[in-house]
Amino acid sequence: MTLQAPSTPRRTGSGRTTARSDADLRRELATTRPLVPTATVGGALAAGGPLLVCLALAVVGWFLTDAGGEGSPSGALRVGAHGWLVAHGSTVAVEGIRITAIPLGLTVICAWVTWRVGHRVGESVSGHGPDADRIADGARDWTVPLAAVLFTVGYAVVGVVTASVAATAASDPDPARVVLWSVLLGLVVGGPAIASGSGRAAIWLPAVPATVRDVLLVARRILGTWALVCVLALAAAFVLDFSTAANVVSQLHADAGAVVLMVVATLLVLPNALLFSSAYLLGPGFTVGAGTTVSTTAVVLGPLPMFPLLAALPDQGSQPWWTDLLMLTPVLVAMYVAGRVQRDRPVLAWDRAAIRGCAGGITAGVLLAALTAVAGGAVGPGRMRDVGPYTFDVLLHSMASFGIGGVVGAVVVCWWQRDADSWLRTRLSAVRDRLPRRG
Repeated sequence: MTLQAPSTPRRTGSGRTTARSDADLRRELATTRPLVPTATVGGALAAGGPLLVCLALAVVGWFLTDAGGEGSPSGALRVGAHGWLVAHGSTVAVEGIRITAIPLGLTVICAWVTWRVGHRVGESVSGHGPDADRIADGARDWTVPLAAVLFTVGYAVVGVVTASVAATAASDPDPARVVLWSVLLGLVVGGPAIASGSGRAAIWLPAVPATVRDVLLVARRILGTWALVCVLALAAAFVLDFSTAANVVSQLHADAGAVVLMVVATLLVLPNALLFSSAYLLGPGFTVGAGTTVSTTAVVLGPLPMFPLLAALPDQGSQPWWTDLLMLTPVLVAMYVAGRVQRDRPVLAWDRAAIRGCAGGITAGVLLAALTAVAGGAVGPGRMRDVGPYTFDVLLHSMASFGIGGVVGAVVVCWWQRDADSWLRTRLSAVRDRLPRRG
């Protein structure tokens, strides 16, 4: 047997080796991992991470409430699994009462984890498929679609297994809704995350027409600004009636552990409360039980659960005159955002500016209504079966308010960019002509 000495990499005149460095090899290995297992396991991890957290929190909550005096660890784990299922749209029966409301705070956490894991999966499979030049030349690249489908399958499998293991004759979760929400999270959140992590999004986005990108930018900024306004409104209402929330906690005789659980429950439904606040500011309002209504014009309430966050509700009866002015808030928000976008990305054609502002506002209204549609549901027996915003009215009001505000804001700034200079010069010249001249 003949032994050969290891080959020495050839060096160029500048002293650099022509062989690939260890860093290049590690980078190639990190970006060309097997696509099928990487994407499938990634989807399972995206679903399993929040599930494990829910299971752990349920066990901790079980010990905090009665120090393990009642129930069993398996029962606590089943409660945590049902919490995860409810966050994925599953209805659950509690003591014969069907709960259909979704704690959107937990859903947001699941979506965030899905994005992070999906982005990592995209980085791990970015080396598959054609390179950027071939993609730009029109070569078909199925890496992201295939990875997104496998990612979604892995996520949905965890959901189905969890529903089947945690199900009892009394709870009766809905696996079909879990699969539906798993598909939505996997494709709507995980798919773009994989495209972003793999670098495909940076290649595909420039092909999208600039008008479409600007419209989506207006819609995204309107929703972001509107969310901030809703946070401020909810915080102000809660702080102004904080004594009521403190009184509720005192009447419940809650110890430290129960208070912690109450705070966690409040945080989990905080996005729901923000969408309720949004419906109130838009005008239609919402209901907190059958036969009730909360809007800027009138508030009709009945007996309410002992939950501290409900202290933010306005007092019953006719409302002050100034509450009607709150419905101008979405118009002002859309005017501000559309004007800022017009300032940052000017288009001097009247029709283009108006269409961009109007389309962005209408798109924001449609997206807001879609989110509002999942903000309510049944949270208890009797009257509590009807809790939530008036979704269709929110759709109409948000499209009108954001659309009108977007048009006005974009057109005003467009006029300023086009004609403000000549308008100011004309007015200044007229003022100078009227001033007395020195002899």
